[in-house]
Amino acid sequence: MSEVPQVRNVVFDCRHPRPLAEFYRELLGYAYRPGDESPAAGQPDPRGEDWLVLRPADGGRGLAFQQTGDYVSPVWSDRPTQEGAQQQMLHLDLTVDDVEALFRQRDRATSLGARILYDRSEDPEEPLYVFADPAGHPFCIFVA
Repeated sequence: MSEVPQVRNVVFDCRHPRPLAEFYRELLGYAYRPGDESPAAGQPDPRGEDWLVLRPADGGRGLAFQQTGDYVSPVWSDRPTQEGAQQQMLHLDLTVDDVEALFRQRDRATSLGARILYDRSEDPEEPLYVFADPAGHPFCIFVA
């Protein structure tokens, strides 16, 4: 037994858990926790309206998606945020091996619905992109 708490999931608040979970499932290649899979076409999706969990194939830390009716999309900026705006509270850092992979993942992310917030792909020391997922959460993909 560990003497310290263990991270189980990073939880994303959002208005609609299923579409956001689908975005990350496709982007990261994760799978739904048993019971959280999408229902057959035309069937009700009660779990997709409340709470969903994705897990990586290796069983590591997951991502969860929680319905929040008063969800306000965070604001990402490389400058101080205007007073009253919902600032980002955290973001995911995702890595790739090289610049070619960075460009491939940029294209994948945007085809899945991400928006580019910041392009630093020409930086010789740490090329990166900052994206917003479909619910507005920022995340980075960079060359490590």
